Amino acid sequence: MSRKIVVAITGASGSIYAKVLLDKLNRIKSQVNAVGVIMSDNAKDVWRFELGDTSYENYDFTFYNKNDFMAPFASGSANYDSMIVCPCSMGTLARIANGTSSDLSTRAADVMLKERRKLILVTRETPLSLIHLQNMTAVTQAGGIICPASPSYYSLPKDFEALAATVVDRVLSLAGLEVDSYKWGEDDKNI
Repeated sequence: MSRKIVVAITGASGSIYAKVLLDKLNRIKSQVNAVGVIMSDNAKDVWRFELGDTSYENYDFTFYNKNDFMAPFASGSANYDSMIVCPCSMGTLARIANGTSSDLSTRAADVMLKERRKLILVTRETPLSLIHLQNMTAVTQAGGIICPASPSYYSLPKDFEALAATVVDRVLSLAGLEVDSYKWGEDDKNI
């Protein structure tokens, strides 16, 4: 089944997660009918700072302006299946948790929740305040999935991208996509 996915990239640290996510979506295009990407200005700044380039400009996905409320996924009638916010800042989490649709990312998240579709937030912050935890609880109670950017090490990742992929593979699986990734108990590396 071909899916329609929204990816929102916020200004939280962790651009490597967004890059690996876009790379993997590129590799599994046969499973995806459409990918709409929203990048905040801060996300572009953080990407340039952390990754040292502007490679986000090289992806063959449709990019939408953060204030483009005419984007298809700003309405439930466009039938987008899933939205992944990666990385998700605590400010974006707060706006989603409180239904504040102040830009396209938060409007699209609001649409996913109201339509009972998959909303996956790859949160990036530590430590967490009570406000952060309450916002995560509110999103979870509304039907969203909080998937912290907590990489796994049991697959013995060889570099930063492989480490980030342990989170991204989990996110893509949560979104209902098939990815070739390490699975606990199915690989002889398990101790």
